[in-house]
Amino acid sequence: QGQFVESGGGLVQAGGSLRLSCAASGSIFRYQTMGWYRQAPGKQREVIAHISWGGSTNYADSVKGRFTISRDNAKNTVSLQMNSLKPEDTAVYYCNLGPPVTTANLVYWGQGTQVTVSS
Repeated sequence: QGQFVESGGGLVQAGGSLRLSCAASGSIFRYQTMGWYRQAPGKQREVIAHISWGGSTNYADSVKGRFTISRDNAKNTVSLQMNSLKPEDTAVYYCNLGPPVTTANLVYWGQGTQVTVSS
């Protein structure tokens, strides 16, 4: 077993961009739908985008048109390009299988990467 490792977060002004990356071991990643999730202070973790093994994507309304999820199956990575960032995008961002994240997949949560958007 392993876990996902997220990177690319940081502090950015509203309207700016960031690109997040998620690395996974091949045994976890192969043939699985992958999602990006985020948790803002005082709020529950929510799924914001997911992508199937074949590349089909789906987005939460809050990020649709601003964020783009992609994956490189050969490199076992998933990325999230975030444009037109807003202060309400401030959160810790995670990747994992799903959605949904099953009980068995809870062990794959990594440390996440902090995204802070200043107004």
